[in-house]
Amino acid sequence: MKKMTSTLAVKSLAALAQESRLAIFRSLVQSGPEGLPAGQLAESLGISPSSLTFHMKELTHAGLAASRQEGRYVIYSAQITSMNALLAYLTDNCCGGNPCTPVTAIRMPAKAKL
Repeated sequence: MKKMTSTLAVKSLAALAQESRLAIFRSLVQSGPEGLPAGQLAESLGISPSSLTFHMKELTHAGLAASRQEGRYVIYSAQITSMNALLAYLTDNCCGGNPCTPVTAIRMPAKAKL
């Protein structure tokens, strides 16, 4: 898992601190490692394609999302390792340093490539 720094944590949280981007990221997390085609994602959230592109640029720049080309389609997916690194960073000293598990890291299927 990639080590989260305070600078990267702030960048990630800033990217998520917008209603449309948070909805996009949540949809991508729910879709799993296969991700979603851009058109389907935009339609399901009621976001214009140009707005989706703008928001995906912010999520990608923060390391929370990625895109890949499949034929003529752009497929977006959440970067689960980055999300887990952010969660680990935020809960690093949880419970006064005593072992606890306030969040469960998402386990990716063995076949998933990130």
